[in-house]
Amino acid sequence: MRCVWMTVLLAACSSSATMAPPDMTPTAHPIAVPAEPQRDGDAAAGYHALVNNGYVGCGIPYATYSQVFGTAAASDELPGRDGHNATLPFGQTAFTQPSGVEVVTANCLSCHAAKLAGKVVVGLGTTSQDFTQDPSSQIELAGNLISDPTEKAEWRKFADRVEAVGPYATTLTTGVTAADNIAAVLFAHRDPATLAWSATPLLDLPPPSEAPGVPVDVPPWWRMKKKNAMFYDGAGRGDQARIMMTASTLCTDDVADAQAIDAYFGDVRAYILSLEPPPYPLATDATLAARGKGVFERACAECHGTYGDGGGYPNLLIPVAEVGTDATLGSGAAEFADRFVAWYASSFYGQTSRLEPTPAYYAPPLDGIWATAPYLHNGSVPSLATLLESSKRPTYWKRRVTDGQGNDFDGVEIGWQYDVATAGGTTRVYDTTKPGYGNGGHTYGDALSADDRAALLEYLKIL
Repeated sequence: MRCVWMTVLLAACSSSATMAPPDMTPTAHPIAVPAEPQRDGDAAAGYHALVNNGYVGCGIPYATYSQVFGTAAASDELPGRDGHNATLPFGQTAFTQPSGVEVVTANCLSCHAAKLAGKVVVGLGTTSQDFTQDPSSQIELAGNLISDPTEKAEWRKFADRVEAVGPYATTLTTGVTAADNIAAVLFAHRDPATLAWSATPLLDLPPPSEAPGVPVDVPPWWRMKKKNAMFYDGAGRGDQARIMMTASTLCTDDVADAQAIDAYFGDVRAYILSLEPPPYPLATDATLAARGKGVFERACAECHGTYGDGGGYPNLLIPVAEVGTDATLGSGAAEFADRFVAWYASSFYGQTSRLEPTPAYYAPPLDGIWATAPYLHNGSVPSLATLLESSKRPTYWKRRVTDGQGNDFDGVEIGWQYDVATAGGTTRVYDTTKPGYGNGGHTYGDALSADDRAALLEYLKIL
């Protein structure tokens, strides 16, 4: 994967590790998430900012980057990009620093866009990235190519941040991120009042070996138009644009710079809310789907909502004990641990937004669910068919990537093509026996007949 060391930096855009979770009182009943006031914005301006602006704030000098990588393949480019961005992959952005040095860094699309049938789908979470290795050594090697002192200083700033985050950002398998770990480490290295960077942590961080990255599957952006809160545990409350701009915490070192980025993130949020899921690309059985709608409304709608004219979404958090899925993420870990929640509240970011974790998982809207494999918050279930029949979920499995262009869709099970493995042991194999990687829970489909499951699967294709 081209320049994969950059994508570790933007994993915090996604929505944990076991860093001293807070004492959260368990709840037995679903929790309704209320709507809160949000900023208006200009979607077109938001798209332009998303793919052109340097909100990450630091990177590798373009002169060095271009020596190694050159320009992107045409299929990796996006319209509406300025300058060198026009020939960069969709997940990377070039911009000029106050020093006059042009740098290249990751943007939000490094995690929040992916290939489907050879085309870039903005808002579709990536499942092809590799976060299994600490990228710090690659960054240090890049420094050997730089001789200009001003460029060297820009590289050094970037390298120092990656080296702080890298050991906490790794996962056991490809395709998932340790997003919440990354956010916690960045908070720990910043003064909450000034946002100034500290080379040593200002909050307690355990050794990386004691804080393994809990896997997070990158959710699709088009869900945001319905959701009243952010993240899998619903912790992101208040001003969603302010929460989204925490992607800038890598190198935004003072409040004035944060304010400048915040000024256009209302537009970025407006663009995200304009996104629609891609339509199902294969033929469907209308009669079977109609029957499946009835099954859905009996068995699924209470948590996930209804669709079509007059449809609605309930915005519910389901207690971990009820849904039964891997509890690690929902235990109040990483950025949702007590000291990081307090840091956020006392910082610029907490002026209009807040982190409010609960021991529960958001039941998401299911628009475009056919395109969003793998399933559950940790990406542990490879297909919708296995989600609906838990006995068929593989303990070990590996995505069968064909050409890297998203042409490996399985229209039978509905998900990416995969192979069942006999054991873990490689980073390409998803091992559900590991802490945080469990594939249990959400067994509601088990109560359905085989015919009802088939009908429900057909209906889910057209949402």
